[in-house]
Amino acid sequence: MDYKKTNAPASTVTRDMMELCADTGNIYETVSIIGKRSNQISVEIKNDLSKKLAEFASYNDNLEEVFENREQIEISRYYEKLPKPTLIATQEYIEGKVYYRNPSKEKDKLQ
Repeated sequence: MDYKKTNAPASTVTRDMMELCADTGNIYETVSIIGKRSNQISVEIKNDLSKKLAEFASYNDNLEEVFENREQIEISRYYEKLPKPTLIATQEYIEGKVYYRNPSKEKDKLQ
């Protein structure tokens, strides 16, 4: 997924907590949902970055061959400019793009 195209802000934004927890009715459950999605996004971004930087890996032990690699620097800058995973997850939650369910609430409805 291209996280650069997300509507998430690049810096921290103050949110209305009552508006944020309107779907679940519980702020702690909402924070848990956003936190878990944030961890998923973080893992995805880390895996993408690792794959891209693996192409530039040097397996030589010779310290004299250290040089700047412009492409590697550009890739690193791209990932540094991305919004933080928590901001992306919060924006996805607000836009309704996050699927979640609570099995304990589903059991209560069945009984």
